Amino acid sequence: MREVKLSKLSSQMTVLSMGVAAVLWSQAVSAAPAEDMPSTTLQTITVTANSSVRDKVQTDSVYIEDYTPAQQASHLSDFLNVVPGVTVGGTSAVNQRIRIRGLEDSNLKVTIDGARQEGKLFYHMGDITIDPDLLKQADVSVGNNSVTLGNDAIGGAVAFKTVDAVDLLKPDQRIGAKVHAGYASNNDELLTSTTVYAAPTDNVDLLAYYGKRDSDSGEDGNGRELFEDSKTESILLKAGAYIADDHHIGANFSQTEKKGIFPFRPDFPSRSEPPIPQQVKRDTYGIDYSFNPSNPLIDVDTNVYQTKTRILRDSDYINDPGFDFNAEVQTTGAKIQNTSDIATNVGTHKLISGIEHYKKESEMERDFVKAGSDEATNTSVYLEDQWKNGKLTLTPGVRYDRYKSPEFISGGKTYDNVVGALAASYEIAPLTQVFASYTQLFNGPDLSQTIFNSNGDKTYVNNDLKAEEGSNAEVGIVTTLRDLTVAGDALQLSGKYFETDIENYIEFVRSGGTRVGLDCVTGQLGGECQGVINKDEDFKIKGVELAADYKMNNFSMGLSYSRARSEGEKTGYSIPSVTGSSSESGDKYMVNLAYAPTETTDIGWRSTYVASVMPNTSENEIEKPSYNVHDIFMNYSPKQVDGLKATLGVYNLFDEAYASHSSRLNPIDDVATDFEKGRNIKASLTYQF
Repeated sequence: MREVKLSKLSSQMTVLSMGVAAVLWSQAVSAAPAEDMPSTTLQTITVTANSSVRDKVQTDSVYIEDYTPAQQASHLSDFLNVVPGVTVGGTSAVNQRIRIRGLEDSNLKVTIDGARQEGKLFYHMGDITIDPDLLKQADVSVGNNSVTLGNDAIGGAVAFKTVDAVDLLKPDQRIGAKVHAGYASNNDELLTSTTVYAAPTDNVDLLAYYGKRDSDSGEDGNGRELFEDSKTESILLKAGAYIADDHHIGANFSQTEKKGIFPFRPDFPSRSEPPIPQQVKRDTYGIDYSFNPSNPLIDVDTNVYQTKTRILRDSDYINDPGFDFNAEVQTTGAKIQNTSDIATNVGTHKLISGIEHYKKESEMERDFVKAGSDEATNTSVYLEDQWKNGKLTLTPGVRYDRYKSPEFISGGKTYDNVVGALAASYEIAPLTQVFASYTQLFNGPDLSQTIFNSNGDKTYVNNDLKAEEGSNAEVGIVTTLRDLTVAGDALQLSGKYFETDIENYIEFVRSGGTRVGLDCVTGQLGGECQGVINKDEDFKIKGVELAADYKMNNFSMGLSYSRARSEGEKTGYSIPSVTGSSSESGDKYMVNLAYAPTETTDIGWRSTYVASVMPNTSENEIEKPSYNVHDIFMNYSPKQVDGLKATLGVYNLFDEAYASHSSRLNPIDDVATDFEKGRNIKASLTYQF
């Protein structure tokens, strides 16, 4: 049996658990290579902004030891917004909406420990349910640049990873624990959590986590109440073991459950409608297996999972039973991937091959009676070859998808699709690379929003619906300059231009009330049915992402700029959005500063400026005002108490009244705008032993 030393496990995983990693397009605060970073065993969150999922093709890693906003995060926006091209809307934790280059999560591949988070529940609430306190890492693919991502990834992907025992165990430690407590002043939020982890033998590791987060209503920068009275409980259980030589098997279970009194529509937190009891819950089960012998041709990773997300609403609280519902989406899937390293006379090949299958099912109950259900399945195989010969790297790839669509969307139609990709990078000078990539895109019709699932009743089933297709093209350069002002300093500069073309964009058309629906037979506008249609024009998204990251001794600074704009080829309108107000966000400028005046103290400052967006000629477009938000924070780890860390931060320092451009926003009616929290003082204490 292979002997796995605890010290080896710990040393391998410390880099993964080191602060925020901003890869290439990140807003980082260090430019030192990973191997130069000090080791740590405190759990942190790593954010990586990958323009490609391939190693060293369009990316280079930048790591920092710690990133305080991630440590004190209660919402995904607290740390994902650091990535250029990424915005997270929604003020409440039940309304977290990730957008990449304006595309919402229905066009993104989102996973938690490898488990796909598929389907849409309710357009007034978010689809991602996870407490950031569970996380150690969030890998962000800004744009789709690889056939390994596959279906539901037109805009890119976000892969959340929860903490493992080996992230926390110190060298030669058999058992340990971490206790954490945090408080936020704006909404009187209190977080308490305990993590216990152990390695009873050299080949086995175990982890158990329990966290509780209680929140009251907060307020925006103008003192308006953002109503929420909720309690969140999160559980994480993990076990891993090396069996015989080169085999590893692991199992995990995670759950986040949030109960409380929320606004009738959570993305309208200030509306006069009475709030009602609501519950959001996610359960994720997973088993993973890896086989990595000394043979360079074999490095197998396999995972099998099931994840279930549910929204339960009890409207008896307001004596309006017509709005009771229990909406649920379940995804079951498996993926097998092998990586082979092949050396030849004309360079080296890293061959990635895989097969993936998943099934997503939605079920809706209204007033405790089953109203509808639907499902879709996808099977895919892919092959990608990273060929490196001297300074040149070429990466071709091909993927085949067989997608069976939902019955009440497009009649269960099956789509067979083949896409290809090609990327190239060349080292034009030491530590300087230019790169380009072209990736074809495919996205089969998704499940309907679960709350509108009625087994075809008053629904137009579009048997002629086309799958979304298109392409993503990118070019850029990245360079690192060293010893500029003092010995050992480093400046990394990166720039990137992209164009994403989307054909057959799929739009959901609602009916009822003042809304103009579809004809139930022809699908033309002007009827009483809901359904999905292809837009009669193609869309193009264009933009740039720039970053500059500098490190000198105990000081570091990061600057970034990102811009993305979509446009229809006929009308010039931007891509329509069911969630929020529109797909467009203003140009984003970000500055991060960090300074460690002593060995025990770190201080930092973050500034985010988002420019205004002016409306175009579309009736659905609105002006989104600019905003400028500043955050300051400090960490203190006394030498006298090993493993103790205190953190203090002031977020939205100047009490700015603003709404994220990815949130529900109405410049005329404030009560129809999802305003962000005003000034928020956060304090936390962590002790690991």
